[in-house]
Amino acid sequence: MSAYESISKGLNEAIAFAEGRTKGTRVHEIEVPDVDVARIRHETGLSQSEFARSIGVAKATLLNWEHGRRSPSGPAQVLLALIARKPSVVQELLR
Repeated sequence: MSAYESISKGLNEAIAFAEGRTKGTRVHEIEVPDVDVARIRHETGLSQSEFARSIGVAKATLLNWEHGRRSPSGPAQVLLALIARKPSVVQELLR
């Protein structure tokens, strides 16, 4: 199967699932833990500006997360959970 065929098949399956046609589908649910953004940043040793830049968010967004006014969700929450497990990952990947 070519890459195009594989991607096309996956997209068609996703559309069918979104339309409620679930026969023959497998759903993978991943539990992402809540994260303490201030603690995670502190463990990296980065300033707020440096940390925000390293994960691709505005400093204001980071401040909102750290002060509990907002919570990270989706990809940001997953990225922060990864950084919580290995704080040095940001520096290692951006070298």
